[in-house]
Amino acid sequence: MQIGISLTSAHAVADVRLGAQVMIERTAAAREAGLDSLFVGDHHATARPYYQNNAILGRLLAEWGEAPAGALYLLPLWHPVLLAEQVGTLASIARGRFVMQCAIGGGAEQFDAFGASLRTRVGAFEECLDLMRALWRGDTVSSDGHWTIRDTRIAPVPPEPVEVWVGAQAPRAIERAARLADGFLAGPGLLLGEATEQATRYREGCARHDRPGRLAIRRDLYVGESDEEARATAGPVVEAGYRGFRPEALVIGGVESVAEELRAFGAAGYRDVIVRNLVSSQPHALASIERLARVRELVADA
Repeated sequence: MQIGISLTSAHAVADVRLGAQVMIERTAAAREAGLDSLFVGDHHATARPYYQNNAILGRLLAEWGEAPAGALYLLPLWHPVLLAEQVGTLASIARGRFVMQCAIGGGAEQFDAFGASLRTRVGAFEECLDLMRALWRGDTVSSDGHWTIRDTRIAPVPPEPVEVWVGAQAPRAIERAARLADGFLAGPGLLLGEATEQATRYREGCARHDRPGRLAIRRDLYVGESDEEARATAGPVVEAGYRGFRPEALVIGGVESVAEELRAFGAAGYRDVIVRNLVSSQPHALASIERLARVRELVADA
């Protein structure tokens, strides 16, 4: 099992430079801890600062090493030529493999801001992914679908194939991930039993489509000095209704307790656990990331 990190991109700060600095410091800490991958998210038309994925990732790669890195993209909101170019450039900057996490997205405010349609988002998702893969191969593409494209190529193309993970939850969406993706990214709000069911469904879909399948899952956590300190620190965050998650879906404890809980997802077939800081204060977030180095050692054989 490998442990990566997905950095929180939303920061309610008066000086917007501070939010960017928070992400830079956490990236450096994740590299020092030897974490296995680095990701940022995708969200738009927000009322508070949200550091957009391509720009911030370009900066964070200067703090990162040779481990895989990437970002989440809500594909129906992106023009495939623009995104293929952006990923091609980021993959050329990255010293390691580039992983594109993607999903169909939701939220009327986001879609309205881009003039995109929630009704046609599944078709737009598949078309965007297909066109980008052709552009990354160096093909010349044309399309009369969701986007009108004429005899278009891009450069630079990624120096090695981009690995695509699709986030999904509904059975039909998991089947789509098995058909189209290199990996499946399970959601952070799942309990272990639910995550196990989705892993089984994805593997069955991969078998039907004769495709390899990599299983990854998101977890929001806090690794404390001890179980007691972890509960004391994270307890108020949970009681405040953290992101609307069920408390049982959050991972809170000392190093050994967190490792034990993550190993259970390894037993369910998940090769990658992508963590997100549960506690937002920078000293606690950095300390939690530092302790993940030991957690990573304990789950390496899971």
